[in-house]
Amino acid sequence: MARIGLTGLGTMGAALAMNIAEKGFPIAVHNRTGSVTDDLMRHAGDLAATMTPTDSLAALAARVDSPRTVIIMVAAGDPVDQVIGGLVPHLDPGDCIVDAGNADFNDTRRRSAALAGKGIAFLGMGVSGGEEGARHGPSIMVGGPQDAWDRIADIVTAIAARYEGEPCAARLGADGAGHFVKTVHNGIEYADMQVLAEVTGLMRADGRAPADLAPVFRDWNDGPLKGYLVEITAEILATSDTDTGKPILDVILDSAGQKGTGRWTVIEALKLGQSATAIEAAVAARAISAQVSTRAAGEAAFPGQSEAPGLDDATLHDAVLAARVLGYGQGFSLLQAASEAFDWSVDLARVAEIWRAGCIIRSALLDDIATAIRDGLPEGQLFLAPSFADTLRATTPALRRTVARATETGQPVPAMSAALSWFDAMRRARGTADLIQAQRDFFGRHGFQRTDRDGKGFHGPWAGPGA
Repeated sequence: MARIGLTGLGTMGAALAMNIAEKGFPIAVHNRTGSVTDDLMRHAGDLAATMTPTDSLAALAARVDSPRTVIIMVAAGDPVDQVIGGLVPHLDPGDCIVDAGNADFNDTRRRSAALAGKGIAFLGMGVSGGEEGARHGPSIMVGGPQDAWDRIADIVTAIAARYEGEPCAARLGADGAGHFVKTVHNGIEYADMQVLAEVTGLMRADGRAPADLAPVFRDWNDGPLKGYLVEITAEILATSDTDTGKPILDVILDSAGQKGTGRWTVIEALKLGQSATAIEAAVAARAISAQVSTRAAGEAAFPGQSEAPGLDDATLHDAVLAARVLGYGQGFSLLQAASEAFDWSVDLARVAEIWRAGCIIRSALLDDIATAIRDGLPEGQLFLAPSFADTLRATTPALRRTVARATETGQPVPAMSAALSWFDAMRRARGTADLIQAQRDFFGRHGFQRTDRDGKGFHGPWAGPGA
């Protein structure tokens, strides 16, 4: 009998199954298309001895020790509900289903409540690190009942990435907490990737070849910008296309895909009344990138409106660092707001710690973020933590110069611009919303608060439509 089951043997599912088997946990596996299961068993080598292939969900459930735990690794949305519907008739009260895909946390909360009524536990498990991470050690973010987590914690921590010996896996709260944290992880990932694309674009606008930029990013990866995305950017820049000999970037269509998690981050930020402007800009940039023909028409209609920005590498380095700090800060503020709204009690410092290895946004910043959170964030904001405030005082002048020069020379830097605007808005004790409140009261008598009196619902002496 198997200790755990897994259905859905695509790229990620197969990798996770082999990781579990390699750690010595007997696992039963299933895929809707049986030939996929057969292929996995053929390629599993010695690990096949720890894996039990099954040809149906009923057979999968029958081969797992009770109380059963079955992992689902299928595409988010209806496919998950279909698998749950097919699996539940073969489970008993006390069993557990784990959704390890990129699910919308709202679906996870719905499924958790529905299955609880049947006596079946449901865990939403975010898995970050791609195929390589799933196979050799991902960052894992879990939400759901404590007792269900306790039953599989030894498996999850065994297969997770490690940072200085500590597993990068944790239960972060009830129902959808794990999937929400994974969603925000991906939102931060969008912003981080966009900033790196923007700074690369600025460098290339100065006429520099990709291969000449690779050493710059390698140098950056030895300092405070150290992280997986900077590391792979250096490798990409150094790579040539095997067919043409051109830089690989020159043969890749500049139209970025997205699977929805970035959009979900922005949607939930708006619902929770939070500002995640760097992530919003990154999501919008991907949408713009997909408008290939429109952008070509735009260039034809408005030619010659860009020039070399002429920014040095040190300035660009600091601009990226400032934008990264601000982007991470927005993400953690969103996590805190959701934790409070859904009563999850998410340990934000632990989130930073489990992102230090295995996941896509792993970076040198995360250790410092964990420390800052444990020390207590002023106003709950990362940018006000003493260490990060010092960093921003040193680096935001470079971000300002970069955004200004990019604007002057017609180079798009939406994520860096959004991060800077957010920072500038957040360092103004008195902004410009007084006029907005006056306008709202003028046309709709919505009322406003006064600076010199307590209470709400004051109105202006308007003589116009709102009078």
